[in-house]
Amino acid sequence: MLHELETFRRLGGYEGLKKALALGREKVVEEVKRSNLRGLGGAGFPAGMKWSTVPSQAQDPGPRYVVVNCDESEPGCFKDRVLVTRAPHALIEGLLVAMYAVDSEQGFIFIRGEYGVQHRILQKALSEARAAGLIPAPSSIDLMRGGGAYISGLDTALLETMEGKKAWPRQPPPFPTAKGLLGRPTVVNNVETLCMVPHIVLKGGDWFAKLGTAKSGGTFLFSISGHVERPGVYEFPMGTPLKEILAAAGGVKGGRKLKAVIPGGVSTPVLTADELDTPMDFEGPRAKGTFLGAGGVIVLDETADMVMVAHNIERFLAHESCGQCTPCRQGSYWHERILERGLSGGGTAEDLATLERAGENITGKVICALGDTVGVVTRALMKKFPEDFKARFPERRG
Repeated sequence: MLHELETFRRLGGYEGLKKALALGREKVVEEVKRSNLRGLGGAGFPAGMKWSTVPSQAQDPGPRYVVVNCDESEPGCFKDRVLVTRAPHALIEGLLVAMYAVDSEQGFIFIRGEYGVQHRILQKALSEARAAGLIPAPSSIDLMRGGGAYISGLDTALLETMEGKKAWPRQPPPFPTAKGLLGRPTVVNNVETLCMVPHIVLKGGDWFAKLGTAKSGGTFLFSISGHVERPGVYEFPMGTPLKEILAAAGGVKGGRKLKAVIPGGVSTPVLTADELDTPMDFEGPRAKGTFLGAGGVIVLDETADMVMVAHNIERFLAHESCGQCTPCRQGSYWHERILERGLSGGGTAEDLATLERAGENITGKVICALGDTVGVVTRALMKKFPEDFKARFPERRG
């Protein structure tokens, strides 16, 4: 099985690390920059550029850290779970390359608290790697398990959690590569990003870049769920039209009509059935007013009630808000309550106006993207599916 070290090495595993050590740190970073590899957990920041901002030992002597963000908590996203389950050594190899590239002797894998099976798989894989001499002293990789907070998926909140504090996002600058874990330079990359790195080192940055678009190199893993025939994780070149991705998953379940697609997890605004030509990279969805996110594609058929969809999303966000920012803390609560009133038969058109104003008063007035999501997602649903909302929030009579 691929999750076992012997099988992984027989298929070429850890050859990327071997080549990286031969190339030298600067050349490894240059190859990753040339590849146009973006952060594949949602932010999309160029990975090589992030690595290059870590100060050298001459500039800032002392420890620096590399942290794997495996706190996959976005509803609709499950690709990291699949990667860790099936190929844990691919992640460990990518982490070791990143540690070498930024001159770090300490790596961490921060895994979602609910991923108990994957936690055990990584424990075993790390033990195998240590026994095989793949993590030589003084280098070390430690595995840390989260407490289940969605907000810990944000890099700065994750670092706060690792330090034993509340998972409250930090207000940059400074950014983690300058002042991260314990005040030291820290690189935070997600699972998929690091799994790509050994292949880039082995085959070259130009090879990887050509697989995708001019701005988004390589391929991307999409977690496809909802009203679809064959849910699962699918890999496509960056820039592949959304309709091709849905076709590979068998299309809408039961032959029903497509109503909408959430493209990148519940924190991304919805796309309609008329927007399936959207190229799925970091630029295509943005042109449509949404985001690639972490690639959690949720398919909704003609039976979906968009008010119920909005309520489910806002209920989740209200529960997961860390409470640091008042607009998010209060705004998510009132979004949930108003939408719940609509579903229970007590909604009015005035409630829709309140939702619109509340959303406008949250967006751009909070520290992290969770608060922005509260204000944006429901307004996008209201704009694109007004009839669903008018049916639940009718005009008052008399």
